Amino acid sequence: MTDASSWGIVPGYHDVLGAWHDAGEASVQAILRSMGAETVDPPPGPALQILREGETLHLAGAWDLHTDDGGEARVGGSVEHLPLGYHTLYSDDGRSLRVIVTPGRCHLPDDLRIWGWAVQLYALRSMESWGIGDLGDLRAFGEWSRARGAGVVLLNPLHASTPVPPLQPSPYTPSSRCFRSPLYLRVEEVPGAATAGVDLVRLATAGRALDDDRRIDRDEVFRLKLEALEAIYETARDDDGLDRFLDASDDTLRRFAEYCAIAEVHGPSWMEWPPDLRRPGTFAVREFVQGHARRVRFHAWMQWQLDRQLDAAGGAIGLMQDLAIGVDRGGADAWMWQDVLALDMSVGAPPDDFNRNGQDWGLPPFDPWKLRNAGYEPFIQTVRAGLRHAGGLRFDHVMGLFRLYWIPQGSTGRDGVYVRYPAGDLLDILALESVRAGAYVVGEDLGTVEPEVREELARRGVMSYRLAWFEPSPPRHFPRQSLAAITTHDLPTIAGLWTGADLEAQRDRGMQPNEEATAGLHDKLRDLAGVADDSSPDDVIVRLHERLAEAPSMIVTATLEDALGVEERPNYPGTVGGTNWSLALPRTLEELERDPGVAAIVDVMSRR
Repeated sequence: MTDASSWGIVPGYHDVLGAWHDAGEASVQAILRSMGAETVDPPPGPALQILREGETLHLAGAWDLHTDDGGEARVGGSVEHLPLGYHTLYSDDGRSLRVIVTPGRCHLPDDLRIWGWAVQLYALRSMESWGIGDLGDLRAFGEWSRARGAGVVLLNPLHASTPVPPLQPSPYTPSSRCFRSPLYLRVEEVPGAATAGVDLVRLATAGRALDDDRRIDRDEVFRLKLEALEAIYETARDDDGLDRFLDASDDTLRRFAEYCAIAEVHGPSWMEWPPDLRRPGTFAVREFVQGHARRVRFHAWMQWQLDRQLDAAGGAIGLMQDLAIGVDRGGADAWMWQDVLALDMSVGAPPDDFNRNGQDWGLPPFDPWKLRNAGYEPFIQTVRAGLRHAGGLRFDHVMGLFRLYWIPQGSTGRDGVYVRYPAGDLLDILALESVRAGAYVVGEDLGTVEPEVREELARRGVMSYRLAWFEPSPPRHFPRQSLAAITTHDLPTIAGLWTGADLEAQRDRGMQPNEEATAGLHDKLRDLAGVADDSSPDDVIVRLHERLAEAPSMIVTATLEDALGVEERPNYPGTVGGTNWSLALPRTLEELERDPGVAAIVDVMSRR
């Protein structure tokens, strides 16, 4: 009989209150089947070795070493002074060995002490926006914020969605974590826009008319921007630059562009395509690409333009990109890396005080055994993309590097089982990519967390994520190696909690809120801010940020929703549709730069 624990399946877990929950046998068996655990023991690992910087590599016999910077050497015996990076050795008898040399600890400057904004970019619209906040808005906001002492803008994930409407509104359900959504392009700043012959005035007028409604219409924005971008691309002549970008992106960008072109013909889910197109690299895919070569290059070209505009925004202020925990099972990354994903499973979270039925995020997890056998390449590519043009990376649900809560399809969030991951290897890779990018890492470690996880993350130079809503002590007692904030996109805003509007919104959405816990959170807010029950939301917001600014944390962030007194939160977990991920801020970028509430938060934060 297969020993589930030898495959990394955990027999149970302690919840947030410390109570033990046994893993359900039906779920355990479903996970074993998903892993292909027909044998008693897991499969042997690949020819892979991870070394810390300065460690010696011991080899039997002579090998040809190819370093990832293009160097070559004949080595054998004890090999010292290998540089940081990903190297491959080849033996005379045809064997190969991948060696990853890592610093073991993420980039983290000792003197890091900054404040900034947490921003849902789609919601940050300016007078120039076409119905949605874009990278031009981000650059302008970054310049404005930096001039007032801010050092970082923490973004929602900018990951690519499927290229076929209806577009997925949630930035945490992406088609690809390696590439970005064309919705964020500032069309007028794409080279050639002014001379392409496209009627930009007409399209821009239609796009800006969408700003009259706070509800963001992604499908219409996409239609307008796509029409403009297609016309610009048809007159583009800078193919040498695109070729260089393609060459620097290895095969991943080409595969992504191929997926997009096929999806436009056969639909967004590769699992419903004709069978001979469901796997990259097949004859049918190559034949399709040959017949749609111009369209494939168009999708690659849009990613090139996104990369250029993101680079410009990152030059205005330090960006902290957000890396979602997973991808859409029918999307581009799942098509490219289907052999390392457990497609019949979903990632989620067990029940807690605010989600009594648990959470099922609908995203397939990496199978830890298959991921390691792939040399961790999908993980490497994903992390590297998240760090591109960024000063930092927020790693969503960082506990997933240690274990993930797997839910078999057809089950509920209460039926999940934890599965272990090779955390040491994954953290070593994260550290290598962080140091190479010169970017710090913040681990979103909220929810059910094993005590040793936070200790190991701290040793690895990963900052903790501390929320005033949840911490038992006030911000002045937060650890220094942390990002301090009041709330997140999934939790009530200050105004929403203080006025009771958030609780009412939960009831309206059928969320069955924990009203006792919500009342306790309201009282905690009052006591932390040191205000009376009849205080205005504006006063509470300022006082609470004064407490937040006392945190010794390396990074402190405020949300624009709180600064503007917005009652709606960006997302109501466990619900679909409504305003989730689709509500713009009530002020334009130009207006919020003059808003007294925003000015008050800037004044508080700049004094820390």
